[in-house]
Amino acid sequence: MISSMTGFGRSQWTGEGLDLSVEINSVNRRNLEISISLPREWQFLERTIHGLLRNRFCRGKLHVTVQATPHGAEGGFHWDAEGLESSLHRLEAVAQQHGIAWPPDAEALVRIAALNKVDLLLPESGQIAGSLEAVVGEAASDLARMRASEGKALEEDLEQRLSLLVEALESIRSLSVKTVPRYRELLLNRLQGAELDLDLSDERVLKEIALFADKCDTSEECTRLESHFEQFRDCLGGGSPVGRKLEFILQEINREFNTVGSKANQIEISRIVIEAKNELERIREQIQNVE
Repeated sequence: MISSMTGFGRSQWTGEGLDLSVEINSVNRRNLEISISLPREWQFLERTIHGLLRNRFCRGKLHVTVQATPHGAEGGFHWDAEGLESSLHRLEAVAQQHGIAWPPDAEALVRIAALNKVDLLLPESGQIAGSLEAVVGEAASDLARMRASEGKALEEDLEQRLSLLVEALESIRSLSVKTVPRYRELLLNRLQGAELDLDLSDERVLKEIALFADKCDTSEECTRLESHFEQFRDCLGGGSPVGRKLEFILQEINREFNTVGSKANQIEISRIVIEAKNELERIREQIQNVE
């Protein structure tokens, strides 16, 4: 089963005096790109997270957000209560000395409290490394499940579109059988209309028909298309990563249809080739999101 490159994964953990959450967003990219947002104290662990994700995914742009909240940090910032009270007493004395209105308004209190803010310390990276790796692994698994689910929908859509290309190939083969007889009939009508004393058994006429038959023969292209379709279908059922291989096969399919179109001597075949190439473009857009 193929996997999509878009998805979202999340995991949470509580322990070591803090609440830890990891979120991973993934979008399509030709290669694997990873960006990580970590608390400043844990920057040392960025390489470890990179390694974990590179072992799980091959393509896509992944953005990892790690948030850590120490227990008791809910409800806004924290301040030194004794320091804040001391500051207020000193400021009150200064205000009375200079005839400034007291007490201060709410905005002033917030500013004073901010000056006495206390940062709640996070555990050192060495202490949290094992737990963080586990949470990242769970978030990666959640992301992988979503990418697999998206991939299943992509696979079903590509299978349906591939069946349309198979039908187009069958129609081309059916019409190609009639190309040479039609040309033979047209050539005979032209000869009769020109009142030339030639018939279809004449060597020159036979040579002309043979050259035309060779020029418009698409049997090799049709055989190669059939093979490419089978390879494409095998990739869909072979698991990830197959995105790049599907892109290559699609290029080959497009090349064969182009050749068939250039050789076609029937308006019906030309129309089928045009519609097939439109379908190929739709497939190409879908493949851009396959891992």
